[in-house]
This record gives sequence, C-alpha cells and structure tokens, in this order.
Amino acid sequence: MIDPLYVASGFGVGLLVGLTGVGGGSLMTPLLILLFGIHPTTAVGTDLLYAAATKTGGSVVHGWSRSVHWPAVLRLACGSIPASVLTLLVLWKLDLRSDSERNLVNLVLCFALMLTAISLIFRKSIMERYRRRIEQVDERTTAIATVITGAVLGVLVSISSVGAGAVGVTVLLLLYPRLPMATIVGSDIAHAVPLTLVAGTGHWLLGSVDWHLMGVLLLGSLPGIILGSYSATRVPETVLRAALACVLIVVAGKIMFTELNLQSVIVTALAWSR
Repeated sequence: MIDPLYVASGFGVGLLVGLTGVGGGSLMTPLLILLFGIHPTTAVGTDLLYAAATKTGGSVVHGWSRSVHWPAVLRLACGSIPASVLTLLVLWKLDLRSDSERNLVNLVLCFALMLTAISLIFRKSIMERYRRRIEQVDERTTAIATVITGAVLGVLVSISSVGAGAVGVTVLLLLYPRLPMATIVGSDIAHAVPLTLVAGTGHWLLGSVDWHLMGVLLLGSLPGIILGSYSATRVPETVLRAALACVLIVVAGKIMFTELNLQSVIVTALAWSR
C-alpha cells in the first residue's frame, strides 16, 4: 500500500533539490528519521540508493551536454569509492542494529548537515577569500587534493548519506576555479552516482535498505525534481539557499538534542539500576 505522506515527502524533497541543487540526502535522511521514525541506518541506506536513481538521470543529461569534467570525477572516485568500502566494512564490524552504531550515524549526520549549511551560507565568502590562492596551485597538487576530498566525501556519504551536494560543489569550485558553474554541478552529480550506488549497495548487503519505501519516495520525487528545475530560475537563489541552510541547522540541532537527551536517559536508567 502506498502512503500518501511518503509520496508527498518525496515530492517536497525533489522540489527543493530541483530548486537549490543541494543533494537530497541532507533533506531526505533527517526527514525519514525525525518524521517517520525510520532507523538511522535504514534511512541512510534507502536514501543512498534513492539518490543513485535520481542522480543517474541528471548525470546522463550533463554528459550529453558535455558539462562534466571527467578528470575531476575520476579523481574524486579514486578517493571516495575505496573510502566508502572501508567505511562500510567498519559499520559491518560495529553491527548495524546496535545502539552505538545508531549514535554514530546520528552524530556524523549532524556534522554533515552543519557542514552543508556552512557551505550554503559562506560559499561566496570562501570563494572570494581563497580563489586567487587556489589558482596558483599546480596540477599535481590539485589532483591530490581532489582525491583526498573524494575520500572525505566517501566517509561522510557512506555513514550519513549527506555531503556529496553542497559540500562537493563548494570544494570543486575552489579546486577548479576556471570551470563554469554548470560543469562543476555536472561533475558533482556524475561523481555522486557511483558513490551513492556503491555505498547504497553496501547498505543493502548489510540489510539496511527498505525497497518499498524507496519506490514510494521516487514516485513523488521525480515529478518534484522536474517542477523544481523548471521553477529554479524564477526564485531568488540567495533566498532559497539561506532558507535551506536555516532548515538544515534546525534539523541538526533537533537530532543532536534528541541524541543527547537519549544519552541522559540511558545514563539515568543505569544509575537507578545500580
């Protein structure tokens, strides 16, 4: 049975992704955890494959439009794919259903959401401050920095499903300042497809993917992305990014508050049991 609330959530996230270009993980994963009470690892695993499906179409479009810088994509993947595999192995060792792993996902998710919000708010300031220094960096250093960036994104995305959108775009803008914005976005989307696919497949093998939920979310998100992309030029980007950043900060604060509150309850219960 199809839950209209899930479809509506998928549509809302798709709409915002189309409007802002920010990865759906920063929106969908917290939504599944806070609103629907989905286990954090199931929310992450489902969202990763959901993102792989939605971004494949965007990657194909950018590829046909020749707005993908494939050397940057390859360098990012050389760091992110091995990092993702290693991270998934660590999660497997930690036991995906344990409380400690739940805490880890929530804490990393909070960090990734705050990092995304900072990227949205201060992207222009960061670019103005560091662009000239980055332009003087040689090609070899840029390549190494891109691989390291990919590795960091691989860890963040594999644990929280957040980071490949706003954070990835901001770093690519710094490392490749001569590329047009469309190519930066296209390269970020193209890299996100294999990363989310590998990470999502790993979560599926670990038993943390809800296929029915993913299908229902896609049912709503695909029309939402189309409508959002169509409306993107009609809404001020600065206002959208500022509003989205505020939402991400509030969500991160809510998850952190819930996590700390849960920890205090556990500590109190243990103290009374003694």
